[in-house]
Amino acid sequence: MLHNARRCSETFESFLPLQPSPAFVYPVAMATKRSTPSKVPAKPAPAKSAKPLKLTGKARTLSSKTVYKGRVFWVTSDEVTEPGGVRATRDVIRHNGSVVILAVDTKTNPKDPNILLIRQYRHAAGQFLLELPAGRIEPGEKLIPAAKRELIEETGYRAKKWSKHVKYFASPGFLTEAMNVLLAEDLTLGEAAPEDDEKIEIRMTPLSEVLRLIHAGKILDGKTLIGVLYYESLHRLKKA
Repeated sequence: MLHNARRCSETFESFLPLQPSPAFVYPVAMATKRSTPSKVPAKPAPAKSAKPLKLTGKARTLSSKTVYKGRVFWVTSDEVTEPGGVRATRDVIRHNGSVVILAVDTKTNPKDPNILLIRQYRHAAGQFLLELPAGRIEPGEKLIPAAKRELIEETGYRAKKWSKHVKYFASPGFLTEAMNVLLAEDLTLGEAAPEDDEKIEIRMTPLSEVLRLIHAGKILDGKTLIGVLYYESLHRLKKA
């Protein structure tokens, strides 16, 4: 009976499905994607330096119309073509120009000469201002005769020695007025003859005090700032 059981077991096992043998995994080298180095952006070519603009010539007036005429100045509206090809309308205040008198007394104290200032009320500025004497040039009048006339009218002083000091434009964006500063020396005092609408104080002031007032913001008049500071720079060079 045991013999028969063994045979039945063998017969049963022969009918069992075969078990698959374990799979063998072969190592396979995987292809890796090589990272390509990122391209460095090329440096832009240096820009060519542009030639500096150089303008020459003068404006050409296409038309001009007087829109206001007063006792001291007149105003024109001008159509112009300017150097560089700019075409524009320019409103211009026309003025004959002015003389400014830097009257200096070097005899009293040559190291710290006196500067002749005047003080008067200026409606446009809304306040009293300390200034150098000045006035407009009449049509056809020369600089020194105009300066002599203004100095006598406003202060009564006369000067034996005259020389040109500096010239500048007051506000060239819209005003033709040129300011001509003249140096007046060797002074003598006379009688003033101001115009009817002028009330003027005369103040002979040492240069050092005028400079102090300038740096303290007490002198606000442009012609005085330019005339005195330019003179001071020349005076300092002479002492060096």
